[in-house]
Amino acid sequence: MQRRQFIKSMAATLVLFKTPNAVAKALSASSPKSGNKKIIWVVLRGAMDSLHTLVPTFDTELSVLRPKLLASIKDDLLMLDNGFALHPSLSNLHQWYKKGELLPITAVSSGYAKRSHFDGQDYLESGLANIDHDTGWLGRAVNMKDKQALAIANSTPISLRSSEASTWYPSQLKEADEDVYQALMKMYQNDELLINRLEDGLAVKEMADTMVGDRTLNIKKKGQFIELSKSCANLMMGNNGVDCAMLELGGWDTHNNQATRLSRQLKALDQGLKALKDGLKDQWKDTVVVVATEFGRTVKENGTGGTDHGTASAMFIAGGSVNGGKVLGDWPGLKNNQLFEQRDLMPTSNTFSWLATVLSQQWSLSDNQLKAVFPQVDKRTVKLFLG
Repeated sequence: MQRRQFIKSMAATLVLFKTPNAVAKALSASSPKSGNKKIIWVVLRGAMDSLHTLVPTFDTELSVLRPKLLASIKDDLLMLDNGFALHPSLSNLHQWYKKGELLPITAVSSGYAKRSHFDGQDYLESGLANIDHDTGWLGRAVNMKDKQALAIANSTPISLRSSEASTWYPSQLKEADEDVYQALMKMYQNDELLINRLEDGLAVKEMADTMVGDRTLNIKKKGQFIELSKSCANLMMGNNGVDCAMLELGGWDTHNNQATRLSRQLKALDQGLKALKDGLKDQWKDTVVVVATEFGRTVKENGTGGTDHGTASAMFIAGGSVNGGKVLGDWPGLKNNQLFEQRDLMPTSNTFSWLATVLSQQWSLSDNQLKAVFPQVDKRTVKLFLG
């Protein structure tokens, strides 16, 4: 790690392992903004099973290929249009759909051709035909539009690399006492840049310590998606200059006992996204939330009540100005000759083309800028937002 990168990471640790309110105040001091169009990128790590999430009830092959999995939810499905339905755990997203604030998209894929979680996630975050771990699609977009980004993570994820994104994650470490800070001051006394970074961090700490209504999380709840979502909303509120954020939720690799596990995962996602919307308040109308996963699952259930690594999945676009209330994407069918390699849901659109459309319509990226973000795809013509 280069010295300047170390300095930046040291400063981030001092500032961003504090409370969300403290981070927001620190960011607002440098670049106050209001009325910005915001993007929140949510990655579901582990390959979400779209056929158990955005369910095609009209396809008769589904009950043949998934007799047990379908039986576990079919009586409680939340109906959408054209025979699609949401899993029963997604009650808040269902309400968003009915209000026109949610766009589910079926049969999407990043174009990643294999079934490795790690490479699939890296491919999704990089956004390039060949994975580059040093640059991510959102980071490139942030740089082009001079946006300020924040990752709710322990370290900068690939999606935001190559940008000047900050990171925040609730620390379970004890607060450093005054002796530690004095020792650091002495260590850095001959380095103007380091001492300035330390002083900035201590100033933010003082603000956090004296803040009324501090939202420091209970240790047992730190890291839960709903709590991270609340913190994310808090960091994006007001004139704090945060134009976009990234959240992530793991646990989607459901090789066994999928009915129970996915019900729990989808409930966590649903409640977390509701907390995000509630926390954003009036800024919800200027915010778009995009939810995606690295790939889908096999169409046929396996012998342990689960599914294995597949290809196409689903994604969601949500927000207060989203032109929602309909299911997008083309349904490929579940007959054997319609499947990818006779086992997976066939992709009919590219995840990156939908992301490019979001960037075009939410942040007004030009076609040339979009090509620098996603060189291998074009934006779509569909109108994702009202107005």
